[in-house]
Amino acid sequence: MHWFYLLLAGIFEIGWPVGFKLSQITSYRYLWIAFSVVSMGLSGYFLWLAQRQIPIGTAYAIWTGIGAIGTFTIGVLFFKDTASLLKIISIFLIIAGIVGLKVAN
Repeated sequence: MHWFYLLLAGIFEIGWPVGFKLSQITSYRYLWIAFSVVSMGLSGYFLWLAQRQIPIGTAYAIWTGIGAIGTFTIGVLFFKDTASLLKIISIFLIIAGIVGLKVAN
């Protein structure tokens, strides 16, 4: 269950930068800022739950990795961020690191 909490924490970690971006480009500024704050809180809460059984370094690295990969992907797909070959290779290195940390645990 703790790995599921960590996955949820990572998903909510994606929510706050996306909410901040949407607050800048839509007329619903305060709604998206509130969404970001709620996402931050839920992300922190689920990370806290996950760290009861998963070592702090492993949990933190995976949590930030999920957030980085998800935010990068959303940026490319929905906000026209660039996706150079080097950026894509770097994302795959993050994924390899997450898999390695999970296997090593």
